[in-house]
Amino acid sequence: MGLDFTHCEAHWSYSDFHGFRKRLAACIGMNLDDMEGFGGEIPFENYQDDIIPLLEQPDSDRYLSPDVCQTVAARLRQLIRHWPDDDIDKGNGTSASTK
Repeated sequence: MGLDFTHCEAHWSYSDFHGFRKRLAACIGMNLDDMEGFGGEIPFENYQDDIIPLLEQPDSDRYLSPDVCQTVAARLRQLIRHWPDDDIDKGNGTSASTK
């Protein structure tokens, strides 16, 4: 069982996707585990970043609108561009943000 993106080859297990989102959150100075919905009490509204819609979404049965996806995809590419090229999260993130 895992999380697939319907338009590309990106695939994560739920636990790996959580780790991916934690890494993205850290890139913007956020500890995801401190956030509402992830065990903490800090509301996502305290942060202003285009990646937030991806971070705050539940893992299943949810989607982002096409307009939000475009904004999130652009920010995702910015955040992962300096990760190692052989990083599986970078590969999945690149695939998910370019289709």
